[in-house]
Amino acid sequence: MSTAVGPLTLDVSATPGIPFTRLFLVELRKTVDTRAGRWLIGITAGMALVAETIFLWVVVAQDETASYGDFVAAAAFVCSILLPVVGIMLVTSEWSQRTAMTTFSLEPRRMRIVWAKMLAGMALTVFVIAFALVVGLICNLLFGALQGPIDWTFGWTGFLGFLITQTFAMLGGFALACLLLNTPAAIVVFFVYKWVLPGLFAIGAALMAWFDKIVDWIDFQSAQNELYDMPMTGQQWGHLVVSGIIWLVVPLLIGLWRIRRAEVK
Repeated sequence: MSTAVGPLTLDVSATPGIPFTRLFLVELRKTVDTRAGRWLIGITAGMALVAETIFLWVVVAQDETASYGDFVAAAAFVCSILLPVVGIMLVTSEWSQRTAMTTFSLEPRRMRIVWAKMLAGMALTVFVIAFALVVGLICNLLFGALQGPIDWTFGWTGFLGFLITQTFAMLGGFALACLLLNTPAAIVVFFVYKWVLPGLFAIGAALMAWFDKIVDWIDFQSAQNELYDMPMTGQQWGHLVVSGIIWLVVPLLIGLWRIRRAEVK
């Protein structure tokens, strides 16, 4: 006499979920796990060193004065050009390299993965700022040894503005990556948004009077420039908030909605 045996089930209800800290560390490691990520970070650091060398040579050769803040700004500006691309690849690599199925199978709660990626991008921003501070320190010491007295003047207001703008740049690239889920498209659109669109806005404002009245409310890049001259007026904060909602918050929300509903293949 045989007895019917029901289908075997695996009970994982008591298994703890993946800690968010582990997700963050994994996503941070992914920035250098690929050849493209390693090359991008290496080129970014190399360009910063080249820019600092050229800047140091120019100020010494022309007997100009330079401060610690000047050297930090030179390194940080160069790093900021390619830094958002790393944030873009954090998101799009899951879809372009077809690893999303594995990632979302191990952690089905997709938004936790997205937040971990966002924090990893923010950590890279902090790393770039720290790198700029160290390189600026070394170059300022070299300048003092070659040229004369060392100027440790550092514009904290400008540095705070730079920190905020670089955070916005990383988040802007991250939002476009979530929206498009395609590496080449996200990179191209980001550079158009970052470097081309402000010029088009300026031309439009110069040619059309009605557009000149609203351009400050939709030009996110120009609104960020006011951060370097804080304190800002209420109207300037309004320009920053409204344009930030248009170019940062809305694309990010649509991108998050798309990631939640996108079919993983």
